[in-house]
Amino acid sequence: MFFKSKKEPGNKPAAQVSRKPGAHTIIGADITIVGDLKSEGEVQVDGFIDGDIRTKTLLISESATVKGEIVGDTVRVYGRFTGQIKARDVTLGKSARVVGDILHEKLSIENGAFLDGHCKRMSKVKDQAEGKINLVVKDSETAASNAPLKDATKPTAPSKGDDAKKLVTGL
Repeated sequence: MFFKSKKEPGNKPAAQVSRKPGAHTIIGADITIVGDLKSEGEVQVDGFIDGDIRTKTLLISESATVKGEIVGDTVRVYGRFTGQIKARDVTLGKSARVVGDILHEKLSIENGAFLDGHCKRMSKVKDQAEGKINLVVKDSETAASNAPLKDATKPTAPSKGDDAKKLVTGL
């Protein structure tokens, strides 16, 4: 029933860590992390992080301070954040203080939240090679190229520049 395994001296088996996707991790208020954080589940930050965070769901509580870049699906900020957020769904609570840019698909800002930065809407782009969906910021040129073309047969109103040109050139 019980067997001894044959082990060679000096070779110890590596500890097997159970990685359960979707696990909830809490960074306590008395914890300070200097470095990057990566998780496949949900992370709640109550302490201080100076580094980049990559996770599916992130909650920055009122007592938390985070500096760095955040990449995730859902990001909810109620504390202090400095850096860039790139996520599908971003919520800034009324106690949030964000200094930096937000790249998003969906953005909610509660009354009383502080935001000093730029917000840009991203669109979904499906990666053909891996079948993954990536988020890409649309350029103004791309948006302009998708705009409907003007009909050349319809008259258009002259612009201020046209009036100035007539005065100077007499045309």
